[in-house]
Amino acid sequence: MHYDQQHLPPALQILVGIIAFSGAIGYLILMIRTNRVRRLKHWPGRRLFFWLSGTLSAMLVFIGPFAEAAHHDFRIHMAGHLLLGMLAPLLIALSAPVTLLLRALPVPAARRLTKALRHPIARFYRNPVTASVLNIGGLWLLYATPLFQLMHHHLWLYLLIHVHVFAAGYLFTISMLYIDPAPHRCSYVFRTIVFICALAAHGILSKSIYADLLPGFPPDQVREGAMLMYYGGDLVDLVIIILLFHGWYRDTAPRHSYQKIESS
Repeated sequence: MHYDQQHLPPALQILVGIIAFSGAIGYLILMIRTNRVRRLKHWPGRRLFFWLSGTLSAMLVFIGPFAEAAHHDFRIHMAGHLLLGMLAPLLIALSAPVTLLLRALPVPAARRLTKALRHPIARFYRNPVTASVLNIGGLWLLYATPLFQLMHHHLWLYLLIHVHVFAAGYLFTISMLYIDPAPHRCSYVFRTIVFICALAAHGILSKSIYADLLPGFPPDQVREGAMLMYYGGDLVDLVIIILLFHGWYRDTAPRHSYQKIESS
């Protein structure tokens, strides 16, 4: 027995596509504009690749055959969780959108944006503990309460939860990796400890789903989806760990040693 699965109406699917397309074009325009300014360093093409890949990963969850299958197959649903809540936020964070925007904005507007990034509210949400609670805590709330079932009965709740999954995943990623400007930086030790705790909580949740199962889906689907959550999440987390430790080494190693490694 399946729940009355919520599907995005065609109008909303078109809106999501327009937003994704506009974001891609906007990023490309900013990249081209700033690359024409001689005093600015050339913006690497890999950043554009990260942005497009992240946008596509998020869009797949809402539009097309993948999104349709996710309403009936828990394995596809969980793959969508990995795309929307982990992979897409990581890729978009790697595209450094805030840095690109600061390069493109006039000086007064760039200063206002920088001031906003230094605001106590921004500092609170970017703290690794806050971001972890919003990210992992939100998943626990979704899968360990009736919220998961309710999501499939109310379109507004479906949209709200999916927006939260992406936003919380992005906050979590940028709280661990300082790719864009981060006025209030936490130490590598603190970020690593929080990351390990979040990783453990994510793993425990996936095992809990595997053991307790979820009503409305075949047990085998739920088990396979839980395994995908566990091992697929570990793959994305491994990339974050590598990038975090690379930054740690880069910032603490003797400068001449790091330059030697970079040139080899």
